[in-house]
Amino acid sequence: MKIAGLASNRGRNLLHIDDVAPGGAELSVVLTNREGAPVLESATERRIPTEVVSRDPDESREAHERRVLEGLSAYDFDVVCLDGYMRVLTTEFLDAVPTTLNVHPSLLPSFPGANAHEQVLDAGVRTTGCTVHVVTEAVDAGPIVTQEPVPVYGDDDEASLKRRVLHEAEFAAYPRAVRWFAEGRVTVDEAADSVTVEGDTGGAFPQRRLVSEDRAASLRYGENPHQDAALYADDACEEATVVAAAELNSGAKGMGYNNYNDADAALDLIKEFDEPAAAVIKHANPAGCATAERLADAYDRALRTDAKSAFGGIVALNRTCDADTAEAITESFKEVVVAPGYTDSALDVLREKGNLRVLDVGPLGEGEARYVERFAEKPIVGGRLVQERDLLSPTADDLEFVTERTPTDEQVETMLFAWKTLKHVKSNGILLATGTETVGVGMGQVSRVDAVTLATMKAEKDADGKDAKGSVMASDAFFPFPDAIEEAAAAGVEAVVQPGGSVNDEDVIAAADEHDMAMAFTGSRCFRHD
Repeated sequence: MKIAGLASNRGRNLLHIDDVAPGGAELSVVLTNREGAPVLESATERRIPTEVVSRDPDESREAHERRVLEGLSAYDFDVVCLDGYMRVLTTEFLDAVPTTLNVHPSLLPSFPGANAHEQVLDAGVRTTGCTVHVVTEAVDAGPIVTQEPVPVYGDDDEASLKRRVLHEAEFAAYPRAVRWFAEGRVTVDEAADSVTVEGDTGGAFPQRRLVSEDRAASLRYGENPHQDAALYADDACEEATVVAAAELNSGAKGMGYNNYNDADAALDLIKEFDEPAAAVIKHANPAGCATAERLADAYDRALRTDAKSAFGGIVALNRTCDADTAEAITESFKEVVVAPGYTDSALDVLREKGNLRVLDVGPLGEGEARYVERFAEKPIVGGRLVQERDLLSPTADDLEFVTERTPTDEQVETMLFAWKTLKHVKSNGILLATGTETVGVGMGQVSRVDAVTLATMKAEKDADGKDAKGSVMASDAFFPFPDAIEEAAAAGVEAVVQPGGSVNDEDVIAAADEHDMAMAFTGSRCFRHD
């Protein structure tokens, strides 16, 4: 799609559209009505043809517009985009060209005219933005194509508001509108004074997302002391979160960026289990996890997976923390404890540690009710990734047994426990478990066989009263080669659960059979890359 751009000054929106080329659209010409307009130099540097058609002092609008049309006549274009073009166009001009678009720096129909930012500030509104609309002879009154909001802050002045509306609203909305036209999705009904956009739908992954969150806290620093950071809260969230958790140890230091990140990871893990569960998290990875009939036993088994790495970690519990569990937690240095409640005696114990953050997230809910928020997201430079949360946990009926040896009922139970925990291990991830407790964790490796080596090494070197012999190994993705099975067998692993699906599955299964190992396929992987 070709664009004819009309501007009277800098034409920053036109230049931004040229930068992002929405829908493959490109500027075929930039025309200005003012000699020396800065947009001319910028367009020339980009090798975009330019035209200057100044209006003579005694020239009528109609006569000037005929000369503008003459200036555009040598160029092919499918849409006209105005950007600070300080002239009201007549119906004669608009009828002679394709659809003409303009961007106005307010949410029309509010605050039309040349002083929109001043009007916004004088009115005291808390939200403004921009509007991309079809141009008609009536000023700022054509049918709306799209809008983009921005907040108005108490310390805004016209300059700061203008700058933010340009960069946060106009730079988003104008390319969006151009892309829609380039994709042939826009129908303009001039008679009805309306615009229809095909496929402009909501649903699970809507065409546009508007996120509004309030700053809940200024953090001491980010991941590192040289990085500033803040916490923003979604007050509409109905799931138990560390963001909304009550801090019950008033003498402790404030939560930092890493504290929140790790505490969130810990809470997300223990929500997996119906039985009393405890997890110890370090750098957003499980250092240990276990379930048991007693919460204190679950914590003890989780801790003994890797007590060395648990130093300075995060503890998460899915039951009310009692005094026995609290006593065990405080025997070594921890940064944060997260639980759905605490007994008074447990709080007495925990508060003896002056800098231990004690977070009460409230009731977790039961079953699927623990997961109200359907989506997870990750900001990346220039955008945001959004996906459904990984709430898939296979049952025994979902497992496909593929080896000559069938796993025992106890091994199947361990497979299911290991998979729930493995979902929270950074990929490439390998997890060893016995019963319903972790034995060794190999996380974040670029080689799957290295992840096996790390998990078995941690089991042999750092686990207290545990080792890899007789354990179940869980892998978050298929094994591309038998080498990881050979490595696990040498460490004494007796059963394996993995997704399956490799072109070398037969070789991997044969290696398991050779070592009399049981193997089950889940049919789905559980990568975790963030």
